[in-house]
Amino acid sequence: MSTDLKGRLPRDERRAQLLAAALEVFTQAGYHSAAMDEIADRANVSKPVLYQHFPSKLDLYLAVLDLHIDSLVFEIQKSVASRTDNWERVQATTAAYFDFINLEGEAFRLLFESDMSVEPQVRQRLTRMTYDCAAAFSAVISIDTGLPKEASMMLAVGIIGNVQSAARHWLERDGKIDRDSAVKLVATQIWRGIGGFPKQSQ
Repeated sequence: MSTDLKGRLPRDERRAQLLAAALEVFTQAGYHSAAMDEIADRANVSKPVLYQHFPSKLDLYLAVLDLHIDSLVFEIQKSVASRTDNWERVQATTAAYFDFINLEGEAFRLLFESDMSVEPQVRQRLTRMTYDCAAAFSAVISIDTGLPKEASMMLAVGIIGNVQSAARHWLERDGKIDRDSAVKLVATQIWRGIGGFPKQSQ
């Protein structure tokens, strides 16, 4: 198994360590104020080792984004695919966002409150995240309602945007509403909206 020059950790474990340290620093300091020296120190590695894995600060930042975007998208896709009842899908998708906050609050802040959101490569990734999450819902909406693909996708993007905004508010308010109550409120709001588009006869 390959190792980095320090010879202490396998390469994939070292990479995970570096990404975890980078997430902490980027979340606390913001991209522009974060320093590669600080990230290396936080990971307890030398700066050359950090640059072996990530040639630039932007490369490192994008790698952190990709890791957590993939994690969130997977959870949303799983929430939709693992259920056949649409009300349960809405609840599970809403819960997935709130659970992501509970488990990865720093990552959620990085994805949705970044000072790098105008950077083209970052914006592209955030757009892909929303699209990939919405695509799972869009297919169900299209099949159930008979709406065209573009109309179904617009509704799905609206659902995902609603959940994202509500989850961000919940995080900012430091969970002043308990998680289960928050999930139920948001899921009910979404369900009442999407319920205006009845299922077509099978």
